[in-house]
Amino acid sequence: MKEIRIHGRGGQGNVKLAEIIAIAAFEDGKSPQAFPSFGVERRGAPVTAFVKIDNKFIRSREQVYHPDYLIIQDPSILGVENVFAGCKKNTVIIINSDKSPKALCPGVSYKVICMPANEISLKIIGKPITNTALLGAFAAYYKFSTKSLEKAIKINLGERLDKEIIDKNIKAMHEAYDWVKKNYKLD
Repeated sequence: MKEIRIHGRGGQGNVKLAEIIAIAAFEDGKSPQAFPSFGVERRGAPVTAFVKIDNKFIRSREQVYHPDYLIIQDPSILGVENVFAGCKKNTVIIINSDKSPKALCPGVSYKVICMPANEISLKIIGKPITNTALLGAFAAYYKFSTKSLEKAIKINLGERLDKEIIDKNIKAMHEAYDWVKKNYKLD
């Protein structure tokens, strides 16, 4: 089973990101589970979302305590919560930041990928809505098919948004996917 933990702030699309990852996993023939954990439930408050992906039905319902992947939408959360708690030595950490991993996380020995999701989102979507850009970064490591990702975005965002905005989110996902493949060695 692969476990993903997503940290960010209310209003950044953490829950949407978890849902889209789960839908993409389902489209790839996996058994997914996605759920959030809220604090005071207000915009700007810390929010954590969880995703589990396996080849068989997932029975456990507990939070992700030892993630294989950690996605951090807002780097300011690094000073508020111990987001690295429970990380394993091979946990892949993806952070929305234009800083280098060493500058942002000095002394951290995990595989840290810093990618400019804000920049990509502003350029393509016109707003700093980073969840689909971070989806692309995550997908580069998890090795999702881009067809499954596109379908998951359309399914999850299709009820609320028009086609132009959905297409921009898909484009942001692809650009982040390509950015990570170009700038990081994928194991």
